[in-house]
This record gives sequence, structure tokens and C-alpha cells, in this order.
Amino acid sequence: MALGLIHDPVFQEHDPGSYHCESPNRLVALDQALRTWPGLEKTVQVPLREARVGELTLSHMPHHIKRVASTHGKRVALDPDTGACPVSYKVALTAVGTLLDLCTMAVNGEVEHGAALLRPPGHHATPDRAMGFCFFNNVALAATHLIHNHKLERVLVADFDVHHGNGTEEIFYYDHRVLYFSLHQSPFYPGTGPVNSVGLASGKGYTLNVPLPAGLGDQDYIRIFEDLLLPVARQYKPQFILVSAGYDAHREDPLGGMYVSSLGFAALTRILMEISEEFCPGKIVMSLEGGYDPPALGRAVVACLEALTGDTGADALRKAHENADKPQALIKALKMAGKFWSLP
Repeated sequence: MALGLIHDPVFQEHDPGSYHCESPNRLVALDQALRTWPGLEKTVQVPLREARVGELTLSHMPHHIKRVASTHGKRVALDPDTGACPVSYKVALTAVGTLLDLCTMAVNGEVEHGAALLRPPGHHATPDRAMGFCFFNNVALAATHLIHNHKLERVLVADFDVHHGNGTEEIFYYDHRVLYFSLHQSPFYPGTGPVNSVGLASGKGYTLNVPLPAGLGDQDYIRIFEDLLLPVARQYKPQFILVSAGYDAHREDPLGGMYVSSLGFAALTRILMEISEEFCPGKIVMSLEGGYDPPALGRAVVACLEALTGDTGADALRKAHENADKPQALIKALKMAGKFWSLP
């Protein structure tokens, strides 16, 4: 069965402003990288669709939706980092609507896994605020779609962007139906995601944050996925896996301070594949978040697509680091998560 792919020039039309790092050039570089990927011809392109307002209200307040809609036909700054051009609202609607349809295709077995190479990104968007380049929270809306429209009860959201997904955390902080896992550079924008932010009420224990100092790389990220995410996910038994796939922890990224390689991101994807094969075969959907060195972004995305489609080249890297020392951040996160989950 083919991989579902969202990849269309429409997502290059969103222009947040001259010299903005979240630029259309990110997807231009992806175009170039995909042309040399042999697996592209085996993918299924997902038809574009704009999200309906009613779908947005599953995760966003009406006044927030109206504020973003008011940018249509204008060039407006929603916050110092988040600029809209005349078509940004329509592009953001298309990103959400098409991602929801990709998730439905995966649930129905029409595709085996999926990748959404879209803009604008989403994981900073809160229920009532656009921020950090994000208008609507694409992945959070996909999770609520799966819960409300497909009656799923356990959705894993794994976020490896170098920035904490504050919006996703806020949306599901009281909700056990989503297990939100984030490893992110700290201190760093947006200043959220401490290890003791674990959720509240019925969501207590279903938020796992691993704040990391700058300078960590493949072996640290792989060890965190192996020692924390993997055992917790096996207890959670997800019915679907969504990935906030930000590549700004790449060693060549100008914004982040991490040293993850393209193959390192693929190794993380292979760990997610292991979880999927055990509990929800064919049901991983990765949605693009950050990644601001366009050539590095292209290489990292293709490496993850190869991992999703069965290429095991990253498994050797994973095995090479399986006995690496635990970073101190992982030790702290394990201690916190151990209050809610059985850990080795």
C-alpha cells in the first residue's frame, strides 16, 4: 500500500514577509529533494480541501478563527513573528482540511502512513491565539478529528521540533485521549514545557515533556525515544500516531542549537514505526513544523519518508546508540514519568 502525501505548490503561497525564516523557500527545497527520491512515484497525493469552520472549532475558539479569517486579502501581523499575506488564511485552511482527510485515509486503510509537507506550521497555535509562525494547530486539529469523527480513544502526538509545542500541550492538557510527548531545547522559545508540566485532571500524566540543553544530538534523542517514549507508548497502546515533525533540531539549522542529523530523524521515525507496527499498523501521519535551513530540511524529510516506507538504513544508527549514556534531562524526565507509568 502507498504512502499518503500532501505536497502541493499552494503551500508556497503563504508569505509571512520578506526575510522571514518560515519562507516558501522551505518547500522549494523540498521539491528539489523529492525529485531525486525514488519512492515518490509510489506515493498517493491527497486531494486539497479547505477545512470548514466547524472543524476548526474542535480546537480553536470562535474569536480566534474570526481574527485569522479577517486577514484574508490583507497583509497583517498577528504577532511579531506571525505575518499573514492576502492568501494566508486560505492556505492555512487548506493545510488543515487536507491533513484531516489524510488522517481519514490512514484510518480507513486507503494509505499506509502519511506525510503532510505543508505550511504554515501549527504546534504553537493555542485555542485562542496565533503565534510562533502558526495560525491553526494542524496536528491538534487532526487529533480532535480522529477522536470526534473516528471515535478513537488513544492518540499519540510525538513532537520532536526544537521548540516546545505549547499550543498542542494546552489543547490537550486535561485530556487523556491524547498522549502528548515533546522533547525540545530549553530555555528557548516559547519558554514553556518544563518537565513537571504533566497534565491536569483526567489528563494528568498524559503530557510528557523532556526539556533539553542545547548541544545534544542523535545518541541523546534516540536514547530518549528508546527509554521513555517506547515503554510509555507500549502501555498507552495508541490507535494512531501523529508527529509534529519539526526539523529545526538539525545540526545545520540556523535557529536551533542541537546536532541531530538527517539519519537521526529517520531513526526516531523507525522507533515510531515499531510502536505503530505493534498497536496501529499503517497509522502514522507526520506533519511538517519547523526546519529553517532549506537544503537540510529537504534531506531530513526524505530520510524520514524513506523510514516510513520501509527503508531500514536508520536502524544501524539506532543500534549504534542503544547503549549511549543517559543525558541528565532524560533522567529527570524518567523520574517524573515514573509517577504515572511503569518504566524499566
